[in-house]
Amino acid sequence: MTAISFDDLINAERAALEAHDSIKGVPYSPEAWKPWLDAAAAFQAKVTEYATEQGTDRFSIEMDVKKAVRHPPKDAA
Repeated sequence: MTAISFDDLINAERAALEAHDSIKGVPYSPEAWKPWLDAAAAFQAKVTEYATEQGTDRFSIEMDVKKAVRHPPKDAA
């Protein structure tokens, strides 16, 4: 089992958001939405693995990552 860092989770969430942004306004098709669904699934798997490694609940980890990505501190911009 490889160690996953919080930064790895940040990067995975950013990748999922970028993939989601790329399909906004695109009608659903499995081919068009696959990159987003794959990126979101990869993020969820990493969160689960990280939470297991840290011995904490995955929900808290997921919310911490999403807050860090979607609402960064003003001085981090």
